[in-house]
Amino acid sequence: MTVSRGVHPLVAVAAGASLTLAIAVQIARDRTFPGHGHATERVLYVRSPAALDRLVLSFDALAADTYWIRAIQHYGGDRLAPERGGHEYQLLYPLLDITTSLDPYFTIAYRFGAIFLSEAHPGGAGRPDLAVTLLRKGIAARPETWEYYHDIAFIHYWHLRDVQAAADWFRRAAGQPNAPEWLMPLAAAVLIEGTDRASARLIWRQMLQADQEWLRHRAQRALQQIDALDQVDRLSAAVGRWQGRNVESYNWVAIARAGVLPGIPVDPSGTPYDIDPRTGKISVSQTSPLFPMPPSARR
Repeated sequence: MTVSRGVHPLVAVAAGASLTLAIAVQIARDRTFPGHGHATERVLYVRSPAALDRLVLSFDALAADTYWIRAIQHYGGDRLAPERGGHEYQLLYPLLDITTSLDPYFTIAYRFGAIFLSEAHPGGAGRPDLAVTLLRKGIAARPETWEYYHDIAFIHYWHLRDVQAAADWFRRAAGQPNAPEWLMPLAAAVLIEGTDRASARLIWRQMLQADQEWLRHRAQRALQQIDALDQVDRLSAAVGRWQGRNVESYNWVAIARAGVLPGIPVDPSGTPYDIDPRTGKISVSQTSPLFPMPPSARR
């Protein structure tokens, strides 16, 4: 590894060894005291990307990997541990900002980080605005990376419900070198169809052609969510017809016994739908892999 910034080679070696040791100690600590990580991770890092860049000398890539791991741990800890005060994601963007400042070409950090930020709360930070900011930072580092433009388009379409902005970003993505041919039709589809479920299905089905497995998986999940929205509409209509029978409490067993439905309905993931015993309102269960759901677009 080359030594830069006029740093003496021995100092660089010592700094690299110290950083490596610190990482090893942190990993060992996390394994030994997993319960303490969530409580203390909010203060155990340098908040300024510029200051950290000076501290790590020429070991930016190693430090970026370390901060990326911490970002994943922070996201997973807040998502999966609400009993420890989770679902806050306060450090998620600062950690991602540091990661991508140390390594401006860290594509996975930009793209997965944007997903973590844009996903609806409590499954994510519920901050699509910060997701766009992160991806714009990636574009500044690598302007010809069509994936960043594409991801911003989806955030505008799926989370911000801004079809004009989504179409514009799809067009910009299609204009980048090596962009796939299926991108340009998405811009037209978004403008023509708006934010109804039919156009959403069209767009996500196009995404099934993506090369990245994680992106295809995300598209499959989104298509299942749209199917679930349709199912909730049909189930609500059926239960609504049953409401005229002076029902005191709603539950799937009673509804099935009354012949309204053939059994307990499940969403596309196989998880039973929730029904409010007082109002009869039907929703996707919080235990379902499809939760949280996107906004209920027009059919």
